[in-house]
Amino acid sequence: MDIEGFLSILLGIALASAVGFRIFVPFFMLSIASHFQLIDLNENWLWVGNTTAMITLGVATIAEILAYLIPWIDNILDTIAIPLAAIAGTAIMLSTVANFDPFIIWILAIVAGGGTATAIKSSTSTTRLASTATTAGLANPIISTVESGISIVLSILAIFLPVLAVILVIFIFWMIYKVFKKVVPKNKIENQT
Repeated sequence: MDIEGFLSILLGIALASAVGFRIFVPFFMLSIASHFQLIDLNENWLWVGNTTAMITLGVATIAEILAYLIPWIDNILDTIAIPLAAIAGTAIMLSTVANFDPFIIWILAIVAGGGTATAIKSSTSTTRLASTATTAGLANPIISTVESGISIVLSILAIFLPVLAVILVIFIFWMIYKVFKKVVPKNKIENQT
């Protein structure tokens, strides 16, 4: 595996992780990066860098970020966002991974792309649902703002510093694990096994 192929995998994993926080942010960032030729996409995904796609993804990004600031609507969005995150994570990984056999690309896209996006989106949805239940939705805009910020930072890091972005992804998964371990009592986990 060459360095370009390795970096394309890291880029895909980091962008798929960003999809777990906001679906359109990483696609918009990818569109901008492709438009200004900062990164190369697979042949079938070159359309993402055209002006029309960039504007459309920009509008979708703004709409998604604003919609998540409205309590209760954010929970409704989460019901459709989890399956969409799996699809979007797979798609974004497909768009970035280069120099591999198509079978390997699809395996990476489904497992690393779709799986990563789904895992993060599931945890953010659970967090927001708990926030709605405990604060009547008053804390949801704060949580949503943090999630949008993480998605933006992670997307930018993925494009310019993919190794650092994947380190951040590992840290995010570690934090999710620590929070899960603290929230779910140990005996409950043991009883389920």
